[in-house]
Amino acid sequence: MQHLIWNVNPVMLEIGSFKIHWYGILFATSFVIGLFILTWMYKREKKNADILNYLLLYTFIGAAVGARLVHCLFYEPNYYLANPLEILDIRKGGLASHGGMVGVLIALWFLTKYYKESYTWLIARFTIVGIFTAAAIRVGNFMNSEILGLPSNLPWAIVFQRVDTVPRHPVQLYEALAYLLIFILLLSIYLKAKASTSTKILPPLFLITLFGTRFFIEYAKTRQATYVTDLPLTTGQMLSIPFVIIGVIWLILSLRSNKVGA
Repeated sequence: MQHLIWNVNPVMLEIGSFKIHWYGILFATSFVIGLFILTWMYKREKKNADILNYLLLYTFIGAAVGARLVHCLFYEPNYYLANPLEILDIRKGGLASHGGMVGVLIALWFLTKYYKESYTWLIARFTIVGIFTAAAIRVGNFMNSEILGLPSNLPWAIVFQRVDTVPRHPVQLYEALAYLLIFILLLSIYLKAKASTSTKILPPLFLITLFGTRFFIEYAKTRQATYVTDLPLTTGQMLSIPFVIIGVIWLILSLRSNKVGA
């Protein structure tokens, strides 16, 4: 069976020693589009948008720091605990979406405290932006031929020629497509539900759908952690479980409070 051969150069533009990678372009573009979406939301709900001037900076720093720390401490702990200064060397790559999520939540908390904005209101709207960014990042992973799937003989399996000659599940595209569907779901709820209702249910739905999807797609991925355990779950699955549990509890409490307030 013939399979698609993927051998795209991860560098989009190279001028001398200066390189622009597809991953970076997709990541940055998703942040800019996200800022436009949030600006539209603020105007739609007639809120002061001054906070958005610093939102991109805060969330970028929070996502980068959180994603880097969680990758180093959960996926390659032995190496980075022995070489802690290497954590600062981001040229070698290594980012974890779970950490990026926590970093963004912390960054938004600091931002809302300074600007006296409602934290729950902002994170509810930010879930829509966050899931869109997650989809763009997975496409970036695909361009880099990284975060590979397990070998497969399915018709849509792809050979990542920069890695090996084995047809594999294109798990990066599985996740990107799933995240785009979640984006449509969350945006639809935001547009159709009352503002108070969407503020309550968007964050827990985001946690459940995002990390629930991540949990199941992990079954088609190669293991990314450098250490071996006897557990049947991957590191990504173990990190996803707490987020799903928090999301379920949060959603139940939100629905109950919504009924009480009805």
